[in-house]
Amino acid sequence: MQFKDRTQAGQLLAQRLRPYARRPDAVVLALPRGGVPVAYEVARALELPLDLCLVRKLGVPGHCELAMGAIAPGGVKTVDWDLVRSLNISDEAIARVEAREQRELERRERLYRGDRPGLNLGDRTVILIDDGIATGSTLRAAIGAIREQQPRAIVVAVPVAPPQTCTDLQQDVDRVLCLLCPQHLYSISAWYEDFSQTSDEEVCQLLARANKLGIQT
Repeated sequence: MQFKDRTQAGQLLAQRLRPYARRPDAVVLALPRGGVPVAYEVARALELPLDLCLVRKLGVPGHCELAMGAIAPGGVKTVDWDLVRSLNISDEAIARVEAREQRELERRERLYRGDRPGLNLGDRTVILIDDGIATGSTLRAAIGAIREQQPRAIVVAVPVAPPQTCTDLQQDVDRVLCLLCPQHLYSISAWYEDFSQTSDEEVCQLLARANKLGIQT
């Protein structure tokens, strides 16, 4: 099967996440940009607060879609050292990519949040959502950043991911919910009819819409 788009994927995820509806301790966090339309549908259906978990993938130089790691606010960084060594990527090259992605991380935080602080995640159940998982490096950086705030539980919920990635992530979080686990993922976009890029404008619009619905705090 394929998802029609991220909106439909979020609606289907929300059906599986019904037990968390209106729970006072639960919050929904989206990985921008593609995870925001998915997470918005979950937050809307479950009547839960919506916020962002800002993370940036560290792409291999010359092959930016291939992740060699990721960074998140608070100095959180993950690096796939096996991949780095196999491709003979220098420390200097990693530092250049990290500096560029750090600037983008800060730009997005200013644009999406402005002066609004992020949600306090202490002792809360965090439902972390993206539009899909490939290697999981970006998600692991997000999990590391969330752990710094000592949540009660972390639930990873995605429309599609490889089975091995889901199995590996289960060691790091309290629950992994994935609607489709194909043995051969190829790419996340292959599982969507419409996988057009989510824009900054759309992210801001969905956050504003969530605020008007009273599901963003």
